[in-house]
Amino acid sequence: MSSFLSASIGRKFLMSLTGLFLVSFLCIHLTLNLFLTFDDSGDLFNQAAHFMATNPFIRVMEPLLALGFVIHIIWSGLITLDNMRARPQKYAYGDSLLSWWAPSKNMFILGALVLTFLVIHIMNFWVKMKLTGDPLLTNVTVGGVEMHNAYALVSALFRNPLYDLIYVLGGILVGLHISHGFWSAFQTIGLSNQIWISRLKTVAVTIGVVFGVGFSYIPLYFLIKF
Repeated sequence: MSSFLSASIGRKFLMSLTGLFLVSFLCIHLTLNLFLTFDDSGDLFNQAAHFMATNPFIRVMEPLLALGFVIHIIWSGLITLDNMRARPQKYAYGDSLLSWWAPSKNMFILGALVLTFLVIHIMNFWVKMKLTGDPLLTNVTVGGVEMHNAYALVSALFRNPLYDLIYVLGGILVGLHISHGFWSAFQTIGLSNQIWISRLKTVAVTIGVVFGVGFSYIPLYFLIKF
């Protein structure tokens, strides 16, 4: 097993599995965040956030999620280094600008930008909700249950145009990263049939657009409405 993971194909395989795991998390995360726009009272989002914070299954999955991110980031770095050693020369001068910026050639750059966005997101939300607290998180009662007012914290930040811009860019970067990474993960796992890869590329682009538009819609909703 250690020799498999130390080999390039082993690293790609593990990165593909963790990537698909993280895509499933993003589906849940986007769904939860969209509750912000369904109910301006904040009750619906607060109930959803409270459920995620207190559900035993979710609490068990949190450290696995963190481990998935760590493995995905480390292995992507190792793979990038391997690729740089294998092809140290730069792309030919004749390569088009569109080709140079294609996600398939810049997954590490896209990943690094997504990581930067993720760190900003964690510092503004997860750290405050889980560790340091915030005055906006004063408890509220919804449906007879006392819980943190997560809506107040999140909506206040989304009324900041600068953070909205960062979040929109982050959503677009996530979409671009997934639009290539999703189908590439299945190819690495073994679905290399041209018919299936063509279909998976279509699915990947669709998912990338959904994530890009979905995560961008939320800050724009608050920016326009409030």
